[in-house]
Amino acid sequence: MKIFIEIPTWLGDAIMTTPAIQNIIKTYPDAKITLLGSFVSTQAFKDYPNIEKVLVDDTKKSGNRYRNLISLAKSIGKVDLAISFRRSFSSKFMMFFVKAKKKFNYKRLTKEEIHLCIRYNDFVNKVLNLNNQVGDLKLYFKPFFYSKPTLGINPGATYGSAKRWYPNEFAKVAITLASKYDIVIFGGPAETDIANDIEKELIKNGITNYQNLAGKTTIPELIEKIAGLDLFITNDSGPMHIAAAYKTKTIAIFGPTKFTETNQWNNDKNGLIVTKNLECAPCMKRSCPLKHHNCMKEITADDVLKAVENLA
Repeated sequence: MKIFIEIPTWLGDAIMTTPAIQNIIKTYPDAKITLLGSFVSTQAFKDYPNIEKVLVDDTKKSGNRYRNLISLAKSIGKVDLAISFRRSFSSKFMMFFVKAKKKFNYKRLTKEEIHLCIRYNDFVNKVLNLNNQVGDLKLYFKPFFYSKPTLGINPGATYGSAKRWYPNEFAKVAITLASKYDIVIFGGPAETDIANDIEKELIKNGITNYQNLAGKTTIPELIEKIAGLDLFITNDSGPMHIAAAYKTKTIAIFGPTKFTETNQWNNDKNGLIVTKNLECAPCMKRSCPLKHHNCMKEITADDVLKAVENLA
């Protein structure tokens, strides 16, 4: 059985497909899978069972994208089943040229507000005529071993500034907790400025037991480091879903996004959400359309520290 799977571009969304992909593997245990996605999203699937080949979608880089998509589809070869977890026109265009006995593009099956993990799994159940339950998020990396209790903070969110809580508030939390935990600051290459702002506040307050890893980790290293944490404080982001996969104790800060649809999946015992539930939220915008950003500004370090106490 040869199966082609296209995963979402965003790291968090890609991780939220893992219960559905686990169900595909459960249904076809001997399948040989070709996986397609962005460089970042495919990195999370290292050592995944049944994945024989990984393709990175770089069709935007040069030349005519649609010709590139046709070439990409042809490079996949003949498969028995092709499934895409994306809804974009470019994905549908590419899938048209994939040679498969059966192929399916992701569709939202209900307008009801449900978690994205459920949506993805329901889609797979529908097209494959299954009735599999939604399992846990699943990644195959060995957690990093920290010699002391360690708190990770993740001040970034790739989607946009509206999802980011403020560096000075993250710093206040880290300074308060530094007597109990070593601190690790995470972030992507585009989030080093935010991480550096936090680091400056730590230095001002005489905190020395920290590491600033923003822009310094690969995706596999990021996953391993988050997996080994004792506590994680994060915005709604890809790293938040990494923590959920490993049942890491997590405080997740939500402003403009729907926590009912993208909160940590199956990490209820170890995760708490901090949000203000304002009338203007969730707006789902990359930046605040009202220019005040109160959904994040009104969340204080004390709010997060109280959540940490409640989680203990």
